[in-house]
Amino acid sequence: MEETQTYVTTSPQLFTWKDIGLHMGKGHPQQERWLVINRKVYDISQFHRQHPGGSRVISHYAGQDATDAFVAFHPDKALVRKYMTPLLIGELAPDQPKKELPLNKLLVQDFRELRATVEKMGLLKPNGLFFFLYFLHILLLEAVSWIILWYFGVSPVPFIISVQNGFLQHDLGHLSVFSKPKWNHLGSHFVMGFLQGGSTSWWKHLHNQHHAKPNCFRKDPDLNMHPLLFALGKKLSVEVSRGSCRKQLGLRGESKVRKLLMVRYRTLDLAFSLSFVIRFILMYKPILGVMGLLMFHELVRVLQSTWFTWVSQMNHIPMNIDYDKNMDWFTTQLQGTCNVHPSPFNDWFTGHLNFQIEHHLFPTMPRHNYWKVVPLVKSLCTKHGIEYQCKSLITAFADIVRSLKESGELWLDAYLHK
Repeated sequence: MEETQTYVTTSPQLFTWKDIGLHMGKGHPQQERWLVINRKVYDISQFHRQHPGGSRVISHYAGQDATDAFVAFHPDKALVRKYMTPLLIGELAPDQPKKELPLNKLLVQDFRELRATVEKMGLLKPNGLFFFLYFLHILLLEAVSWIILWYFGVSPVPFIISVQNGFLQHDLGHLSVFSKPKWNHLGSHFVMGFLQGGSTSWWKHLHNQHHAKPNCFRKDPDLNMHPLLFALGKKLSVEVSRGSCRKQLGLRGESKVRKLLMVRYRTLDLAFSLSFVIRFILMYKPILGVMGLLMFHELVRVLQSTWFTWVSQMNHIPMNIDYDKNMDWFTTQLQGTCNVHPSPFNDWFTGHLNFQIEHHLFPTMPRHNYWKVVPLVKSLCTKHGIEYQCKSLITAFADIVRSLKESGELWLDAYLHK
């Protein structure tokens, strides 16, 4: 008599968006963190500490749908899903919508179709010749700098090389130079660690958060200057002026507020002025010995950081800055970024970060393909009534100062008329 084997299949545990929202990791450090990817529910309460991209970037999506962020950040999704299996605890109930909020379902669907089109067009594949020529131009600048140093003793070219190396490291950090992530990681460590003297892990930890939640206060590290150095964003500037900041500073009356603002910004102006004056003198009248070399190196790093900061912030500071509203990926990126008109100079000067919208929508896309996807992104914006901002380089720089001035005035007006 043949034996009959019975196989018991267990149905996955079903959850609602309300269940997911209760596991955001807030409050007690040991509170659970759940997120959703393609309607599957994952418990990252322990895993977030081992997450290769950093603990905070994945925790920023706790209690939310992380589908589009997951797709954007992981080129080799099949490999990553192998490590996700032990984290799977269930899935959304059939009656639950795709998103936990009443968002524009059509927009989410259209963007995912756009993403599929981009992949079919091969726009996420790097062009080896482009990056070879780019690295060759850095070596050429290196040779020119040595020749100038040999004949004249000083040269501004190392400063240019340093910035261009920074843009190359940015490409490597986004896994967009080589087809295999391993080679991008090795290249990033070489450029960032050996050529730049920085930390790749530190950069990745901060920059991934910025891309995950751009211009979202307390989730985007680029906004950490608020409110200690600058007041950023209309809402946040008014909020901080009416909050505990006033009590902590012990300020009473208009005169003391104005004195505080004057001292703060005059101190910053003086510090930057003295810094540049000293470095300018040392650049053209270098002190013999190690001190002069160190100060010249410091000048290069100051100029590099100034260049890169203006380039990176011209696309973000003038844009909407607020707390995380848990919007869809496309809307989140478009509200926090803008573009600068493309041109051979603008493309080189900004390391193609003038295509900031496309870079944020597709962070692993090689920069030489940004211009190809621009018409598709613009078409999607037009269809859904979303503003696609693009401006001149000078206007973009001026908007940084304008937005800081506007935020400061809002802060002061809200404080005085509390």
